Amino acid sequence: MSIYDVIIVGGGHGGAQAAIALRQAKFEGSIAVFSNEEFLPYERPPLSKEYFAGEKTFERILIRPESFWQERHIDIHLNSRVNKVDSDLRTITLANGKHYGFGKLIWATGGQPRWLTCPGAELKGVHVIRNRDDVDDILANLHDAQNITIIGGGYIGLEAAAVLRKLDKNVVLVEAQDRLLARVAGQEISDFYLKEHQEHGVDVRLNEGLVSIEGREGCVSNVTLKSGETINSDLIITGIGIVPSINALRDAGAICGNGVDVDALCRTSLPDIFAIGDCASHANKYAAGTVMRVESVQNANDMASAVAKTITGSETEYDAVPWFWSNQYDLRLQTVGLSVGYDDVVMRGDLGARKFSLIYLRQGKVIALDCVNATKDYVQGRKLVLSNDKIDPALLADSNIPLKEMQVG
Repeated sequence: MSIYDVIIVGGGHGGAQAAIALRQAKFEGSIAVFSNEEFLPYERPPLSKEYFAGEKTFERILIRPESFWQERHIDIHLNSRVNKVDSDLRTITLANGKHYGFGKLIWATGGQPRWLTCPGAELKGVHVIRNRDDVDDILANLHDAQNITIIGGGYIGLEAAAVLRKLDKNVVLVEAQDRLLARVAGQEISDFYLKEHQEHGVDVRLNEGLVSIEGREGCVSNVTLKSGETINSDLIITGIGIVPSINALRDAGAICGNGVDVDALCRTSLPDIFAIGDCASHANKYAAGTVMRVESVQNANDMASAVAKTITGSETEYDAVPWFWSNQYDLRLQTVGLSVGYDDVVMRGDLGARKFSLIYLRQGKVIALDCVNATKDYVQGRKLVLSNDKIDPALLADSNIPLKEMQVG
């Protein structure tokens, strides 16, 4: 049985960054990354953006080329799904039955997309977007598909809709809630993106759900909505969230809730086992201590870097301002902070000019910003989130005053 000083389970952003950060911190021990995919670690956000649109090749979204991993003596095990963890024996077991030993274990598995459960969900033509194979499968079938139904009005669904409209596909987007981006943005952002997508030809159905999918010869042909309406559909893309991939750790005895519970050092309840990224549930200071998972590249990378420092002798608590971004049409939405529990919101900029920011406050303090085509606000707003100062809302609303010049109220 091979034994590594550090085993990283998961070949996404968090897993790759953990290996990179360990070597940057002069860690000289053996490192192995186990990925259930057949590809070297690659960026995930372009899957629903540039890669989907054909604007970037796969080689351009690799996190590092193959030579990088080889030169740094980081073993990448592809097509290697970890099914079991034994924290007492310090071993992992792969689906093929092979065993590997570890000194430290970093769990960076992310999550699996939620699949539809309605009748017909098993038909050919029902897709998700989580990895390269998912998108390649969609692209392989897109030429013969003109009518596309998207289930879910979050980032994935909206980004896919924007790409598909550029390809001149007919798009119906079905969202169960009464607005788009309901989990992550304020009403004004939701209303703005609803108008944008409608003007670009997306047929958006709010407060609507899917009852069944019908098909012909095993392939999707139409969908039936809760309203009773039947819509012709050649292909369905589902973006309704993920389920954290934590079964092996839960079975090993790790405390889990909506993810693997970790402390400020990203340690699980099992000795010498860390968890990072989308699957890690932690108390986030930027959400008033709410225990939550944060699904973002930033979160995965910053958790990975913190764990690498801890493993190399410099205990480092995870303390990073969350940030996100989304590209749709010619719009760039950038978010810094978490708007959880906000009690006031300030509009800054010109909604009509499609360049504005929403600034979220809690008890008078700036906790988050959603910035549309307003990169300066996004960059300068981070300081306001960090400052924990009370700022006069009238000042925040005045776009003639740079945010970096804001005074304490």
